Amino acid sequence: MEFVDSITAGRAGTATSPVRPSGPITVARSATRPVAPVNPPAADPRAAQVRRYESGQLVWRVQCGDLINRERCVTVLVENNQVVLVGPPGETARLSGGQLGQLRAALNEAAKMAER
Repeated sequence: MEFVDSITAGRAGTATSPVRPSGPITVARSATRPVAPVNPPAADPRAAQVRRYESGQLVWRVQCGDLINRERCVTVLVENNQVVLVGPPGETARLSGGQLGQLRAALNEAAKMAER
């Protein structure tokens, strides 16, 4: 459960003791996926506020709350031409009208990317 919490908090992949590779690090790129520009223009200004690159992956994080008003987030990403929606782990996401607009914009933009 701690790993899932770390994913939604944006700390996935962090460890208490770092592992150092013995040789040079190489990253394989998929030949079928086009490389996106570092700062592509946003289709909707609300999506630009929640969109960022994390470890080379474009993700959208929409802030929300849960049923007892703790701060949480809903994450949207595109993987293998499919839109992935990650909610707070074991929680309910409560969104205001503005947050719902951000989520709608993020899902629309992710859907367009998945269709490419």
